Amino acid sequence: MSAAPVTGHMMKASVLCDVHRLEVRDIPRPVISPYEVLIRVAAVGLCGTDVHIFAGHANYNTNEYGQPIPLALQPQILGHEITGAVEQVGSAVSDLREGDRVVIDQGLNCVSRRREVLCEYCRTENSHQCEFYREHGITGLPGGLAEFIAAPAVNAIKINASLEASTAALVEPLGCIIHSSDMVAKARARESEQRRVRSVLICGAGPAGLLFTQYLRHVLRYEGLLFVSDPNERKRQLAKTFGADEAIDPAGADLVEVVHEHTGGKGVEYLIEASGSGEVFRSMPGLICKQAVVLLYGHGHAGTDLSVLSSILFKEPALASSVGASGGFESDGRPAVYRRALNLIEQKRIDVVPLITHRYTSFGDVEKALSTDIHTDDYVKGVVVL
Repeated sequence: MSAAPVTGHMMKASVLCDVHRLEVRDIPRPVISPYEVLIRVAAVGLCGTDVHIFAGHANYNTNEYGQPIPLALQPQILGHEITGAVEQVGSAVSDLREGDRVVIDQGLNCVSRRREVLCEYCRTENSHQCEFYREHGITGLPGGLAEFIAAPAVNAIKINASLEASTAALVEPLGCIIHSSDMVAKARARESEQRRVRSVLICGAGPAGLLFTQYLRHVLRYEGLLFVSDPNERKRQLAKTFGADEAIDPAGADLVEVVHEHTGGKGVEYLIEASGSGEVFRSMPGLICKQAVVLLYGHGHAGTDLSVLSSILFKEPALASSVGASGGFESDGRPAVYRRALNLIEQKRIDVVPLITHRYTSFGDVEKALSTDIHTDDYVKGVVVL
């Protein structure tokens, strides 16, 4: 459903030509269909997924057999945390106007593709698993690290408050947190006996872990013990600011001992793995109580021996996993979770501004951001602001 180029209309974009190699190129500007809008990109958040693709640890642009298509054969434009302003409106779009500020759901599903019959996933509020799903900036469709992007009008959610572009770009990652929490709620609802969660451990205080901290405290109104673990001092301080009772340095303290000390030796009832570190799995049997809920949110875990799962499975945890910010549609066809996330930021119930430590003002800065800056101690979240 990506738009075809118009000869003679060009734009700048950051193009991933190969692993660790980004080039700023002039490429054709997209032209929109009657049901699309052309967005002038204002800001794009940089995500761990971008880092994985940039570094060659992942490639989600696959052929019909599920095999990754090399970047040398099909270069990619990354960036899926997108906000901007409507530059042009398709002839069949009546609820958006030029100049409207919007955030973009980068995923294409049955509704955004205007399919008459929705697949079973889109019918059941699981649109991120749509049978026909593709994503701008992740699965090969051009992403937001360009001057313009074309998207279905139903994927554009209008911003009503006075938000800076860098702030609005974090709607997508917050949407992922909401979707993950919804998945955990569904997993707990399937249990025969509801048990109150009195202790939670979040492993990793990157943007996801810090958003989970706020979402638990300020949206779900969780009042129990909340532990956050991260080796970075700045991130631990942010976690405390957002409501963590204990922010633990796993390099300086025995995480299992700290958790046991505060939970009477039982372990936590709910563990959120948001670090992408394989070492968490080695410690997990000592961190969780029997029949705990474990949310597998982080990606990566390179070098982890799967035999560590044996000790985890003996405790019969309910394992939940999630990806993206799906969750069904509102009456106008727009993604419900994205709108919920935008509302929380607009209402100032979730504060994303302290997460943004690095702002970049040109496509030429992106390679340094993904290769160097993201690994420094003072980095939490980077946003490209155009």
